Amino acid sequence: MTQASTIGLLQEEVIKLIVCLHSMFLKARAFMEASHLKRGMERALPNLKSWAMQAAAYIFIHRKWKDDKSHFENMIDYFCDIREPLQLLIFPEGTDLTENSKARSNDFAEKNGLKKYEYVLHPRTTGFTFVVDRLREGKNLDAVHDITVAYPHNIPQTERHLLYGNFPKEIHFHVHRYPIDTLPTSKEDLQLWCHKRWEEKEERLRSFYQGEKNFYFTGQTVIPPCKSELRVLVVKFLSILYWTLFSPAMCLLIYLYNLVWWYFIITIVIFMLQERIFGGLEIIELACYRLLHKQPHLNAKKNE
Repeated sequence: MTQASTIGLLQEEVIKLIVCLHSMFLKARAFMEASHLKRGMERALPNLKSWAMQAAAYIFIHRKWKDDKSHFENMIDYFCDIREPLQLLIFPEGTDLTENSKARSNDFAEKNGLKKYEYVLHPRTTGFTFVVDRLREGKNLDAVHDITVAYPHNIPQTERHLLYGNFPKEIHFHVHRYPIDTLPTSKEDLQLWCHKRWEEKEERLRSFYQGEKNFYFTGQTVIPPCKSELRVLVVKFLSILYWTLFSPAMCLLIYLYNLVWWYFIITIVIFMLQERIFGGLEIIELACYRLLHKQPHLNAKKNE
């Protein structure tokens, strides 16, 4: 099985849409990215990770378009209204590439007269076309970045692999930037454009895994200063040191001081209550913005 992911990109546009194959590894990576990287996340049971993502205003979804459309509208319009330097990461496939998901994708292809894929799943274009149209309508989309990632060696499929230290030994990224003025304007043509990109991904990954396990590259490589090998090593060392000391230190403080113990208990209760009552921190943030700016619905002005 193959999967794909993405990491930080050069900060050259105000707002980007990052289109990517679904990857378990990115679930862990995206959580550690810069605050401007937002991702469509499935609303899950309350946990520390989802609370942190709520605080970062991730867009949580239920995988039901009739329920998600209004929330997408409100969040995207909110980011556009405050001119958030947004990088929105979406996975048109909707799930990981497994034997079961590939079988469902092939059934869909057979029913609709499409090609059957081996290395990718057929994309769901409804959310993609909606996001592109909504951001473009607000004149807040500079480019779409199409990212394909391949793992020439081991491919972690679940969180368990990461916990066991089974991280990818090597990751290859193929990034293609499409300026917004090169994308079709109609919904139907935009859907075809998305399907075309997935056809290219299939052929690209096929060539990768059946060939020398390397992407053929004809452009010019640009390595930003923040990605120098020395800087990356320093950041890795400091990150490992911080989390190695932070976790046991917090446990020790909870054990030694009742005040700290009660602080954690009260904080957890507050987070659980706000999610149960309001639906999440990002909903509260949106409501506060509406209240302060006297805007009952941010998307109302777009529909007038």
